[in-house]
Amino acid sequence: MSYPKISALIATAGARPQLLRQTVQSMFDQDYAGPIEVIVVFDYVEIDDLSDMTVPDNRSLKSLVNTHSKGLAGGRNTGVVEATGEYVGFCDDDDYWYPTRISAQIDLWKQNPEAVAISSGIVVRSEGKDIERLAPAVATFDDFLLSRIIEINPCTTLFKRDDLLPEGSIGLVDEDLPTAYGEDYDLLLRATRLGDIHSIQQPGALILWDRPSFFAGRWQSMVDGLTYILQKYPEFERQPKGLARIAGQVAFAHAALDNKQLAKQFATSAIRRDPTQLRAWAALIVATGLIKPQLLLDLVNKTGRGL
Repeated sequence: MSYPKISALIATAGARPQLLRQTVQSMFDQDYAGPIEVIVVFDYVEIDDLSDMTVPDNRSLKSLVNTHSKGLAGGRNTGVVEATGEYVGFCDDDDYWYPTRISAQIDLWKQNPEAVAISSGIVVRSEGKDIERLAPAVATFDDFLLSRIIEINPCTTLFKRDDLLPEGSIGLVDEDLPTAYGEDYDLLLRATRLGDIHSIQQPGALILWDRPSFFAGRWQSMVDGLTYILQKYPEFERQPKGLARIAGQVAFAHAALDNKQLAKQFATSAIRRDPTQLRAWAALIVATGLIKPQLLLDLVNKTGRGL
């Protein structure tokens, strides 16, 4: 029986060497019988060759520098171009793949060869608490217009490498997206324009959730990135609740930036399309100055959900 080669791609700024080694080790420890190559892309920082790690049989490890634009999108694209596997999967340098993930996903792909990608659920670790989030068995383009579906994480999704090459049907990660904010969501939207994503019904990765530090100082990035995505996908107009969701996020970001008028405009637009859009109502509260945005983020973070 033949097993396709898997390329596991990690983009890193080199700031978390111990966590990076745990991430690489989780890829080495997969129970998958086929070959796995691990490629670590360092984002314009000194390369760590990870020579202190023991590489098992049927596994390989390579460190290289990002040759694309600086940032996560460019780092992932460098990995895609360098990869030699039939399938590729991304992972952040502080997350962890569960050992049965790849074998279960390849089995599911064999059962559903028409799938554009194969994903899984996640376990979110927030403030020492693990929260399991299972992904829907099948997710369509319209599903992603309606919801980000955070259970389908870039760190749990396998793609065909050929699809992600510059000339592929999906293409590289979008390096034009401002500050690469939402680059994973954009990739999933582009993928599901072509076909559905199927998911194994078990968590594929442990995700270390650090939302407060992630959002700090990045509100303008959120505004720019989400506005870019709305302009890129006019199909959002056919999903009013999905459009309201993003408008609510933009409203909240504007409120955090103290752009009160813009916050109210986006919040009103969101509520008009979906009166139950909580992000928009939260933006209106933050815009009054009665509550700090970080307090609301801390509360959301404890539930294992994103903004």
